[in-house]
Amino acid sequence: LPHFSDFTEMMRALGYPRIISMENFHTPNFMLVSEVLLWLVKRYEPQSDIPGDVETEQDRVFFIKAVAQFMATKAHIRLNTKKLYQADGYAVKELLKVTSVLYGAMNTQGGERADLPEEDSTKFKFDLGSKIADLKAARQLASEITSKGAVLYDLLGKEVELREARTESIARPLEINEAEKVMKIAISSVLEEVQKTKDMLNNVALDEANLEAKIEKRKLELERSQKRLQTLQSVRPAFMDEYEKIEKQLEKQYSTYLEKFRNLTYLEQLLQDQRRTEQEMFEEAASMLRLIQNRLKEEEQHLLKSGSNDDSDIEIQEDEGSDSERDLQITRRRISTEALLQG
Repeated sequence: LPHFSDFTEMMRALGYPRIISMENFHTPNFMLVSEVLLWLVKRYEPQSDIPGDVETEQDRVFFIKAVAQFMATKAHIRLNTKKLYQADGYAVKELLKVTSVLYGAMNTQGGERADLPEEDSTKFKFDLGSKIADLKAARQLASEITSKGAVLYDLLGKEVELREARTESIARPLEINEAEKVMKIAISSVLEEVQKTKDMLNNVALDEANLEAKIEKRKLELERSQKRLQTLQSVRPAFMDEYEKIEKQLEKQYSTYLEKFRNLTYLEQLLQDQRRTEQEMFEEAASMLRLIQNRLKEEEQHLLKSGSNDDSDIEIQEDEGSDSERDLQITRRRISTEALLQG
């Protein structure tokens, strides 16, 4: 793995209690990655409150997001959450970002810090949280100073008018009678307020007694209602047997009604289909009759025309005989046509 040797050396120099080998990251090992991340966060700021629960998938995602957000806000280190969640060799590159910062800071403090025992090395931290809190407090105090300065400026602008009134009040001699009168008025107002308060307390006691009486009354009514409900539930009405019998009969009648309704609907559909087929047959027969009538009329006209053309070359007697035969044929065809139409 790239940079793996640097990572192990830095972790050993920082005082990590376990020995990390290359085989630990050949396969995804989220438990080790979470343990290393939590140790680095505690090393960076011991007062951090990042939860170390990584049993479920949701807890792991929350843990990775919390660590990445902590490093981004406190140390300005941007971590790739996807690579950290993979917990393989790509996660070592992300862990190396944090370890390199801690290792460089430890080297700037002096080489002898790496040889200190573990208890002393855990004291190495950056107290950025307190600085951020101080910055917020300073901003709040600056806003308060600005607002109070504006109020003070307004009050100092009224000092010219108030100075004369104050000087006049101080120079005026104190009259005992007037002071006594003001004190008596104040005492009487206080006594009135005390009396009002006592009256209100007495009214509260009366209201409390009335409310308790109403509560007891409501409790008695509730108990009576519950007893009545129990008696009504235990008693069976006299008409329930007849009601259940009629209900069963109604169910049977309803099933019979549904069956007959379905049969009636089916028969109506069949009747409509039959009427439709009969109407189609009737229309076909009528069209056939019209065709036969037209054909017979055409044949009659054709016979009449052919008979008038043959009269020029035949004698009168033959003509009479041929006319009678032609009339006979025409009458036969008419009789047959009428028979067809009647049929």
